[in-house]
Amino acid sequence: FDPVDAAAEHIVAMSGARRASVEEILADKSIHAVLICTPTDMHADQIELAAKVRAPWIELHTGAYAHAYHTRRRGVELERLRRGAVLGHQLGLVVNAGHGINYDNIRVLRALPHLHELNIGHSIISRSITIGLAKAVKEMLAVMRGR
Repeated sequence: FDPVDAAAEHIVAMSGARRASVEEILADKSIHAVLICTPTDMHADQIELAAKVRAPWIELHTGAYAHAYHTRRRGVELERLRRGAVLGHQLGLVVNAGHGINYDNIRVLRALPHLHELNIGHSIISRSITIGLAKAVKEMLAVMRGR
């Protein structure tokens, strides 16, 4: 699924995948996980659909926030994520988040309400190349705890 027709058709042509609506994908009982990466201004619609089909969890895509971290748009993107987290929680979903999270931008992101899990692997692995995995994980945990 892609809300931009040209982009969706391009993916279908490249991959041979079948194009379907979000409703069709979420209603298919043979599908156990759906990754929906949409711009943050579309999160609310996707969160409501996930709750409608009784998905157990969602993952908010934090890439736009990560890209905007050193710009004036950071607050806008953070607020979109906050609204998504609150909506997901209100609808009974476990709320996870990830993409582009690093040792700097997590300092603000960690304050979002209702986050169950943050997916931060790339940043930690990259850091571990110079200081080792154990120390990289320890540093991230300290940042996540506000130290």
